[in-house]
Amino acid sequence: MRAVWILWLRQLKRYSRARTRMIGALGQPVLFLFALGYGFGPIFARAGQGNYLQFVAPGIIAMGIIFNAVFGGIEIIWDRQFGFLKETLVAPVPRLAIVLGRTLGGATTATLQGVIVLAICAIAGFRVQQPLLVPLALVFMFLIALVFSAIGTAIGSVLKDMQGFQLIMNFLVLPLFFFSNALFPTDGLPAALRIVVRLNPLSYGVAGMRDALAGNATWAMATDFAVLGALAAVLLGLSAALFARIEV
Repeated sequence: MRAVWILWLRQLKRYSRARTRMIGALGQPVLFLFALGYGFGPIFARAGQGNYLQFVAPGIIAMGIIFNAVFGGIEIIWDRQFGFLKETLVAPVPRLAIVLGRTLGGATTATLQGVIVLAICAIAGFRVQQPLLVPLALVFMFLIALVFSAIGTAIGSVLKDMQGFQLIMNFLVLPLFFFSNALFPTDGLPAALRIVVRLNPLSYGVAGMRDALAGNATWAMATDFAVLGALAAVLLGLSAALFARIEV
């Protein structure tokens, strides 16, 4: 447990030094927030759906989290190419502890990124409807970050070049984001698309945040929590298994 704690702190320090990366990661969510929040707002209101900014803000927060979390896996490839990973692997520390430390550190940083995006959303006009449930929204943010950080770790453990990692991540993460309920409500969708949205794990994270922050429930909050929690456990186990196969 001490090794997990040390590796978690190491990851936080590593991310804190990458200020350019953290600031740059805010660009896309802010662009989507203002372009979609204000651009589609009148159309959404005329359709009788209410304030689009209130609807889309949790999805934009999720965007700020997932891209930051998943690209943490590229550091495994970076460390492997420059020999830093070898130093970590030969240390008398279980590889499971290494995976947990790296993944929890990446998830914590991605959650902090989500909090920053939440603050930007508040400045743009988003209003939290249930302040007492903000801690619960933070739990959903962390679970989203944990799921996607584990995905990044799993893929980073298999690949050996950064270009391939970026291609696979864009091929995987962008569809997960766009085929979730982050940008549009599920009511009135074609049956096939509704099934895709329902099978998308990100949909449950966004729904949980939207329920906690805006009081707009898609599914039962307990369902959102159970799905994300179970998936995070499975993906952590998978990433640990793949990381354990890395040869020194």
